Amino acid sequence: MGIIEDYGSVLLIIAIVCGFFMAWGVGANDVANAMGTSVGSKAITIKQAIVIAAIFEFAGAYLAGGEVTSTIRKGIIDPSILSETPHLLVYGMISALLAAAIWLMVATANGWPVSTTHTIVGAIVGFAAVGISFDSVNWGKVGSIVASWVVSPVLAGTVSFVIYMSVRRFILGSKTPVQAARRGVPFYIFLVAFIIGMVSMVKGLKHIGLSLSFEQSIMYSLIFAGGLTVLSWVLVRRIKPSSNSAHDEIMTIERIFGVLGIFTACDGVRPWVKRCGQCDWSFGGCEFSAE
Repeated sequence: MGIIEDYGSVLLIIAIVCGFFMAWGVGANDVANAMGTSVGSKAITIKQAIVIAAIFEFAGAYLAGGEVTSTIRKGIIDPSILSETPHLLVYGMISALLAAAIWLMVATANGWPVSTTHTIVGAIVGFAAVGISFDSVNWGKVGSIVASWVVSPVLAGTVSFVIYMSVRRFILGSKTPVQAARRGVPFYIFLVAFIIGMVSMVKGLKHIGLSLSFEQSIMYSLIFAGGLTVLSWVLVRRIKPSSNSAHDEIMTIERIFGVLGIFTACDGVRPWVKRCGQCDWSFGGCEFSAE
Protein backbone atom coordinates (compact mmCIF):
# COMPACT_ATOMS: atom_id res chain seq x y z
CA MET A 1 0.00 0.00 0.00
CA GLY A 2 1.19 3.52 -0.79
CA ILE A 3 1.24 6.58 1.39
CA ILE A 4 -1.90 8.05 -0.19
CA GLU A 5 -3.79 4.79 0.24
CA ASP A 6 -2.71 4.47 3.88
CA TYR A 7 -3.15 8.10 4.92
CA GLY A 8 -5.54 9.43 2.29
CA SER A 9 -8.22 10.41 4.81
CA VAL A 10 -5.72 12.25 6.98
CA LEU A 11 -4.26 14.10 3.99
CA LEU A 12 -7.77 15.01 2.82
CA ILE A 13 -8.68 16.44 6.22
CA ILE A 14 -5.45 18.45 6.33
CA ALA A 15 -6.10 19.78 2.83
CA ILE A 16 -9.66 20.78 3.77
CA VAL A 17 -8.46 22.59 6.91
CA CYS A 18 -5.77 24.43 4.94
CA GLY A 19 -8.35 25.23 2.25
CA PHE A 20 -10.70 26.79 4.81
CA PHE A 21 -7.75 28.72 6.26
CA MET A 22 -6.93 30.03 2.79
CA ALA A 23 -10.59 30.87 2.13
CA TRP A 24 -10.74 32.82 5.38
CA GLY A 25 -7.70 34.84 4.30
CA VAL A 26 -9.18 35.43 0.85
CA GLY A 27 -12.40 36.65 2.44
CA ALA A 28 -10.58 38.95 4.84
CA ASN A 29 -8.56 40.47 2.00
CA ASP A 30 -10.52 40.32 -1.26
CA VAL A 31 -13.99 40.96 0.13
CA ALA A 32 -12.70 44.07 1.88
CA ASN A 33 -11.25 45.24 -1.43
CA ALA A 34 -14.55 44.72 -3.21
CA MET A 35 -16.88 46.05 -0.53
CA GLY A 36 -14.74 48.62 1.30
CA THR A 37 -15.79 51.66 -0.70
CA SER A 38 -19.47 50.73 -0.64
CA VAL A 39 -19.43 50.22 3.13
CA GLY A 40 -17.26 53.28 3.71
CA SER A 41 -19.62 55.46 1.72
CA LYS A 42 -22.59 53.96 3.60
CA ALA A 43 -24.21 52.72 0.42
CA ILE A 44 -24.55 49.39 2.22
CA THR A 45 -23.97 48.21 5.78
CA ILE A 46 -21.34 45.70 6.88
CA LYS A 47 -23.99 43.01 7.37
CA GLN A 48 -25.37 43.65 3.90
CA ALA A 49 -21.84 43.51 2.44
CA ILE A 50 -21.23 40.15 4.10
CA VAL A 51 -24.47 38.72 2.69
CA ILE A 52 -23.79 40.12 -0.78
CA ALA A 53 -20.22 38.82 -0.75
CA ALA A 54 -21.26 35.38 0.51
CA ILE A 55 -23.70 35.00 -2.38
CA PHE A 56 -21.91 36.61 -5.28
CA GLU A 57 -18.30 35.73 -4.40
CA PHE A 58 -19.36 32.08 -4.27
CA ALA A 59 -21.34 32.40 -7.50
CA GLY A 60 -18.39 34.06 -9.22
CA ALA A 61 -15.97 31.38 -8.08
CA TYR A 62 -18.38 28.63 -9.09
CA LEU A 63 -19.27 30.04 -12.50
CA ALA A 64 -16.11 31.83 -13.60
CA GLY A 65 -13.35 30.22 -11.55
CA GLY A 66 -12.77 27.12 -13.65
CA GLU A 67 -9.96 28.51 -15.80
CA VAL A 68 -8.14 29.90 -12.76
CA THR A 69 -8.45 26.58 -10.93
CA SER A 70 -7.19 24.69 -13.97
CA THR A 71 -4.16 26.96 -14.29
CA ILE A 72 -3.28 26.61 -10.62
CA ARG A 73 -3.81 22.85 -10.70
CA LYS A 74 -1.82 21.91 -13.76
CA GLY A 75 -0.69 25.03 -15.60
CA ILE A 76 2.28 26.04 -13.42
CA ILE A 77 3.71 22.55 -13.07
CA ASP A 78 2.94 19.34 -14.95
CA PRO A 79 1.45 16.83 -12.47
CA SER A 80 2.57 13.94 -14.70
CA ILE A 81 6.15 14.66 -13.61
CA LEU A 82 5.24 13.22 -10.21
CA SER A 83 3.17 10.33 -11.53
CA GLU A 84 5.54 7.87 -9.84
CA THR A 85 5.47 9.76 -6.52
CA PRO A 86 2.02 11.34 -6.29
CA HIS A 87 2.34 11.81 -2.54
CA LEU A 88 5.04 14.44 -3.17
CA LEU A 89 2.56 16.42 -5.27
CA VAL A 90 0.03 16.18 -2.43
CA TYR A 91 2.62 17.35 0.10
CA GLY A 92 3.70 20.20 -2.14
CA MET A 93 0.21 21.45 -2.89
CA ILE A 94 -0.80 21.34 0.78
CA SER A 95 2.42 23.16 1.70
CA ALA A 96 1.77 25.82 -0.96
CA LEU A 97 -1.82 26.23 0.26
CA LEU A 98 -0.74 26.58 3.89
CA ALA A 99 2.10 28.96 3.03
CA ALA A 100 -0.21 31.17 0.97
CA ALA A 101 -2.83 31.19 3.74
CA ILE A 102 -0.28 32.18 6.40
CA TRP A 103 1.14 34.98 4.26
CA LEU A 104 -2.36 36.28 3.49
CA MET A 105 -3.19 36.34 7.19
CA VAL A 106 0.04 38.14 8.14
CA ALA A 107 -0.17 40.70 5.32
CA THR A 108 -3.88 41.41 5.81
CA ALA A 109 -3.52 41.75 9.59
CA ASN A 110 -0.79 44.35 9.08
CA GLY A 111 -2.59 46.18 6.29
CA TRP A 112 0.07 45.36 3.70
CA PRO A 113 -0.78 45.25 -0.02
CA VAL A 114 -1.19 41.61 -0.92
CA SER A 115 -2.71 39.60 -3.75
CA THR A 116 -4.15 36.14 -3.29
CA THR A 117 -3.27 35.24 -6.88
CA HIS A 118 0.33 36.38 -6.50
CA THR A 119 0.55 34.48 -3.22
CA ILE A 120 -0.69 31.09 -4.41
CA VAL A 121 1.24 31.26 -7.70
CA GLY A 122 4.44 32.15 -5.85
CA ALA A 123 3.89 29.37 -3.33
CA ILE A 124 3.43 26.73 -6.04
CA VAL A 125 6.45 28.00 -8.00
CA GLY A 126 8.51 27.86 -4.81
CA PHE A 127 7.40 24.33 -3.98
CA ALA A 128 8.07 23.08 -7.52
CA ALA A 129 11.45 24.79 -7.93
CA VAL A 130 12.75 23.61 -4.56
CA GLY A 131 10.89 20.33 -4.07
CA ILE A 132 11.07 18.96 -7.61
CA SER A 133 13.43 20.84 -9.91
CA PHE A 134 13.84 24.28 -11.39
CA ASP A 135 12.95 22.90 -14.83
CA SER A 136 9.68 21.43 -13.58
CA VAL A 137 8.13 24.90 -13.52
CA ASN A 138 6.34 25.95 -16.68
CA TRP A 139 8.13 29.27 -16.88
CA GLY A 140 6.35 30.26 -20.07
CA LYS A 141 2.99 29.96 -18.32
CA VAL A 142 4.33 31.76 -15.26
CA GLY A 143 5.59 34.53 -17.55
CA SER A 144 2.13 34.94 -19.10
CA ILE A 145 0.59 35.10 -15.60
CA VAL A 146 3.09 37.74 -14.51
CA ALA A 147 2.46 39.68 -17.72
CA SER A 148 -1.25 39.73 -16.91
CA TRP A 149 -0.40 41.36 -13.57
CA VAL A 150 0.98 44.29 -15.58
CA VAL A 151 -1.44 44.35 -18.50
CA SER A 152 -4.62 44.02 -16.40
CA PRO A 153 -3.95 47.03 -14.13
CA VAL A 154 -2.95 49.16 -17.13
CA LEU A 155 -6.12 48.26 -19.03
CA ALA A 156 -8.28 48.62 -15.92
CA GLY A 157 -6.70 51.98 -15.13
CA THR A 158 -7.29 53.19 -18.67
CA VAL A 159 -10.94 52.13 -18.65
CA SER A 160 -11.39 53.60 -15.18
CA PHE A 161 -9.93 56.91 -16.33
CA VAL A 162 -12.27 57.05 -19.33
CA ILE A 163 -15.30 56.26 -17.16
CA TYR A 164 -14.29 58.80 -14.53
CA MET A 165 -13.79 61.52 -17.12
CA SER A 166 -17.19 60.74 -18.63
CA VAL A 167 -18.79 61.08 -15.19
CA ARG A 168 -16.91 64.30 -14.55
CA ARG A 169 -17.83 65.73 -17.94
CA PHE A 170 -21.45 64.65 -18.33
CA ILE A 171 -22.64 64.45 -14.71
CA LEU A 172 -20.43 66.43 -12.34
CA GLY A 173 -19.89 69.15 -14.93
CA SER A 174 -23.52 69.42 -15.91
CA LYS A 175 -25.61 72.50 -15.13
CA THR A 176 -28.20 70.17 -13.59
CA PRO A 177 -26.04 67.45 -12.01
CA VAL A 178 -28.82 65.72 -10.08
CA GLN A 179 -30.87 65.21 -13.24
CA ALA A 180 -27.73 64.18 -15.11
CA ALA A 181 -26.93 61.61 -12.41
CA ARG A 182 -30.45 60.20 -12.62
CA ARG A 183 -29.99 59.75 -16.36
CA GLY A 184 -26.39 58.55 -16.26
CA VAL A 185 -26.24 56.06 -13.38
CA PRO A 186 -28.67 53.55 -15.00
CA PHE A 187 -26.50 53.68 -18.13
CA TYR A 188 -23.38 52.77 -16.14
CA ILE A 189 -25.30 50.00 -14.40
CA PHE A 190 -26.33 48.69 -17.82
CA LEU A 191 -22.68 48.49 -18.89
CA VAL A 192 -21.66 46.73 -15.67
CA ALA A 193 -24.55 44.26 -15.83
CA PHE A 194 -23.91 43.48 -19.51
CA ILE A 195 -20.22 42.75 -18.91
CA ILE A 196 -20.97 40.57 -15.89
CA GLY A 197 -23.67 38.79 -17.87
CA MET A 198 -21.32 38.08 -20.78
CA VAL A 199 -18.61 36.72 -18.49
CA SER A 200 -21.14 34.46 -16.79
CA MET A 201 -22.78 33.29 -20.02
CA VAL A 202 -19.63 32.73 -22.06
CA LYS A 203 -17.25 31.46 -19.36
CA GLY A 204 -19.36 30.34 -16.46
CA LEU A 205 -22.34 28.32 -17.60
CA LYS A 206 -20.28 25.64 -19.31
CA HIS A 207 -18.97 24.63 -15.89
CA ILE A 208 -22.49 23.62 -14.86
CA GLY A 209 -23.24 21.77 -18.09
CA LEU A 210 -24.89 24.60 -20.05
CA SER A 211 -23.46 25.81 -23.32
CA LEU A 212 -24.70 28.92 -25.10
CA SER A 213 -23.64 30.34 -28.42
CA PHE A 214 -22.05 33.77 -28.51
CA GLU A 215 -25.24 35.24 -30.00
CA GLN A 216 -27.37 33.67 -27.26
CA SER A 217 -24.98 34.98 -24.62
CA ILE A 218 -25.33 38.52 -26.00
CA MET A 219 -29.12 38.25 -26.06
CA TYR A 220 -29.44 36.94 -22.49
CA SER A 221 -26.87 39.43 -21.23
CA LEU A 222 -28.84 42.28 -22.79
CA ILE A 223 -32.02 41.01 -21.13
CA PHE A 224 -30.21 40.71 -17.79
CA ALA A 225 -28.67 44.16 -18.12
CA GLY A 226 -31.97 45.66 -19.19
CA GLY A 227 -33.75 44.22 -16.16
CA LEU A 228 -31.16 45.63 -13.75
CA THR A 229 -31.24 48.97 -15.55
CA VAL A 230 -35.00 49.23 -15.07
CA LEU A 231 -34.61 48.31 -11.40
CA SER A 232 -31.86 50.91 -10.94
CA TRP A 233 -33.96 53.54 -12.72
CA VAL A 234 -36.80 52.90 -10.27
CA LEU A 235 -34.44 53.13 -7.29
CA VAL A 236 -32.81 56.30 -8.58
CA ARG A 237 -36.15 57.98 -9.20
CA ARG A 238 -37.15 57.37 -5.58
CA ILE A 239 -34.24 59.49 -4.34
CA LYS A 240 -35.46 63.04 -3.79
CA PRO A 241 -33.45 66.00 -2.43
CA SER A 242 -34.80 67.40 0.83
CA SER A 243 -34.16 70.96 -0.40
CA ASN A 244 -32.47 72.88 -3.18
CA SER A 245 -29.37 73.85 -1.22
CA ALA A 246 -25.91 73.04 -2.57
CA HIS A 247 -25.17 70.66 0.28
CA ASP A 248 -28.36 68.67 -0.29
CA GLU A 249 -27.56 68.53 -3.98
CA ILE A 250 -24.21 66.91 -3.16
CA MET A 251 -25.83 64.39 -0.84
CA THR A 252 -28.50 63.56 -3.42
CA ILE A 253 -25.88 62.79 -6.05
CA GLU A 254 -23.96 60.65 -3.58
CA ARG A 255 -27.12 58.67 -2.81
CA ILE A 256 -27.76 58.20 -6.52
CA PHE A 257 -24.25 56.90 -7.05
CA GLY A 258 -24.81 54.72 -4.01
CA VAL A 259 -27.26 52.72 -6.14
CA LEU A 260 -24.42 52.13 -8.59
CA GLY A 261 -22.26 51.15 -5.63
CA ILE A 262 -24.70 48.41 -4.71
CA PHE A 263 -24.43 46.91 -8.19
CA THR A 264 -20.69 47.28 -8.59
CA ALA A 265 -19.54 47.12 -4.94
CA CYS A 266 -17.69 50.33 -5.74
CA ASP A 267 -19.29 53.62 -4.80
CA GLY A 268 -16.84 56.20 -6.11
CA VAL A 269 -18.45 59.56 -5.43
CA ARG A 270 -17.45 60.07 -1.81
CA PRO A 271 -13.74 59.34 -2.39
CA TRP A 272 -13.68 61.61 -5.45
CA VAL A 273 -14.58 64.97 -3.98
CA LYS A 274 -15.60 66.89 -0.92
CA ARG A 275 -16.75 70.42 -0.46
CA CYS A 276 -13.88 72.83 0.01
CA GLY A 277 -15.86 75.00 2.42
CA GLN A 278 -14.56 78.21 0.87
CA CYS A 279 -17.21 78.89 -1.72
CA ASP A 280 -20.78 78.25 -2.75
CA TRP A 281 -20.45 74.75 -4.10
CA SER A 282 -21.14 73.96 -7.73
CA PHE A 283 -19.85 71.27 -10.03
CA GLY A 284 -18.50 73.73 -12.55
CA GLY A 285 -16.88 76.31 -10.29
CA CYS A 286 -15.66 74.92 -6.99
CA GLU A 287 -12.20 73.47 -6.65
CA PHE A 288 -12.29 70.09 -5.00
CA SER A 289 -9.78 68.44 -2.73
CA ALA A 290 -9.42 64.68 -2.56
CA GLU A 291 -10.80 63.02 0.52
